[in-house]
Amino acid sequence: MKDKIMAVLDEIRPALQNDGGDVEFIDFNDGVVILRLTGACGSCPMSTMTLKQGIEARLKSKVPEVVSVEQI
Repeated sequence: MKDKIMAVLDEIRPALQNDGGDVEFIDFNDGVVILRLTGACGSCPMSTMTLKQGIEARLKSKVPEVVSVEQI
C-alpha cells in the first residue's frame, strides 16, 4: 500500500516543489494517510486546501483504499 501511495505522491511532488514546498509520507492506517507538508507548504494558509482538494482527491481516485488524508 505504501508503494501505491508513494507513487501518487511522486506525481504531485513536483508541483509542490515548484512552490518551495514538499510532502512527506508518515503513515497509512485504516484508510487514513498521514502526511507532513514541509517547506513553504507547511506554513502556507492554503495548505488545508492543497491537502484536501489536491492531494486527498488525487490519492482517493488512484488508490481506492484511501478514505482520507490528514496532516501532522
